[in-house]
Amino acid sequence: MSAVRGPAGLAVAPRPDTHAQLRKMAHELEGVFLNQLFKAMRASVPEDGLIEAAPGQELFTSLLDERLASQAAERMKGGLGEALYRQMARRLPPEETSPTPEVRP
Repeated sequence: MSAVRGPAGLAVAPRPDTHAQLRKMAHELEGVFLNQLFKAMRASVPEDGLIEAAPGQELFTSLLDERLASQAAERMKGGLGEALYRQMARRLPPEETSPTPEVRP
């Protein structure tokens, strides 16, 4: 990957893609929401007391829920994250497309 050069010949960082960033953040927010949903679902299940909880089990299940929520949010195409992205993307400038080369006769 070659560096982009500015007017003075200095390397310039590429401009971040705001639409991609917004989509990523919307899906991350969906992951947070799903994680809270998983926590509420686990809290609703009564403990029967037949098996004692192992040390660290609560930490493990919370990390597992966080990971599952993150993966689910990334893979869902019609979920809350996409709806949030579409709503917020209306406020962004249109996506820049690469300029097409001008053809001269």
